[in-house]
Amino acid sequence: MSDLFEELGSQILEFLLNSGFFKITLGNVIMIGVSAVLMYLAIKKEYEPLLLLPIGFGALLANLPLSGITEVGGFLFYIYKYLLETGIIPLLIFIGIGAMTDFGALISSPKSFLLGAAAQLGIFMAIILAVLFGFSINEAGAIGIIGSADGPTTVYTASKLAPWLLGPVAVAAYSYMSLVPIIQPPVIKALTTKKERMVRMPPALREVSKREKLLFPIITTLVACLLVPSASPLIGSLMVGNLLRESGVTERLSKAAQNELINVSTILLGLGVGGTMAAEKFLTISTLTILGLGAFSFATATAGGVLLGKLFYVLTKGKFNPMIGAAGVSAVPMSARVVQKIAAKEDPENFLLMHAMGPNVAGVIGSAIVAGILLSFA
Repeated sequence: MSDLFEELGSQILEFLLNSGFFKITLGNVIMIGVSAVLMYLAIKKEYEPLLLLPIGFGALLANLPLSGITEVGGFLFYIYKYLLETGIIPLLIFIGIGAMTDFGALISSPKSFLLGAAAQLGIFMAIILAVLFGFSINEAGAIGIIGSADGPTTVYTASKLAPWLLGPVAVAAYSYMSLVPIIQPPVIKALTTKKERMVRMPPALREVSKREKLLFPIITTLVACLLVPSASPLIGSLMVGNLLRESGVTERLSKAAQNELINVSTILLGLGVGGTMAAEKFLTISTLTILGLGAFSFATATAGGVLLGKLFYVLTKGKFNPMIGAAGVSAVPMSARVVQKIAAKEDPENFLLMHAMGPNVAGVIGSAIVAGILLSFA
């Protein structure tokens, strides 16, 4: 009997020694802590919860020793291999974003395109700085695109240019998107005066006809995709989603794109990105550098939009509120809300939200075009 208990004890000990508890590394523990922080921010602080929660849980799974979940045969491996690496998931999300977006504010104020374009300055500034830090031009492009403040565009571009950086780049992009209300106000206030921030705009925008809304996605696709062919997947996905919305004859498809399609895609995107955050890949000096460059990219993108807004302020002899340019980054609708919040703080009767929505949605198109330009040089 004692021999039986001794053999059973040795088998239990061998089982425990071969379990994940005895294989876990300090790096795994740190990354599990990082995943806990991401999930905390999502649940408690409600910072981009739809993405930070699955990313955080994916990071948790990726750092469980012996699970094999990110190796060939593991489901996170297949999410990454066939949905992220191919760029399919970001494109599906873009269809949903297009179906959820009203381009009316942009159509009624075409100068918003310029503000959206100016906000892409941060991408190029960060690319230059990343090259100076020793990153390759492809890696620099993947890092710089963080300044677009557009998660799907960032993931798509990084997966094509530098897939080995997808984890830190995506985490930086979505983290900074969630921190828009914290990052943007100091930049806006540093570049504008109280007088500029108090400028009132007309209470209403020009009413946009149904014909204009129908023609917009078609014309934009033709012009943008002929100008920058490599942007066709992003622009095409965004605009077909918008056409489903505006056509009036595909309500079922529009609702599916806005709900089931984008929801399932978001879950898979988050888990897939989290799955790239294994300790041995994530805990590097380059990761910290990427996080810093991402913050720089985002801040300079905001500055680019505000500076062009200040030029409009001068050209219109003080009739244009330069804060609106800050909404040129494509964090829709958070950036527009930040502009409105600051405006209301300076003057409770100043309503800039709809004016800010024009540059905001223009930023989505602008970032997709810039991503296409970067991919054309890859």
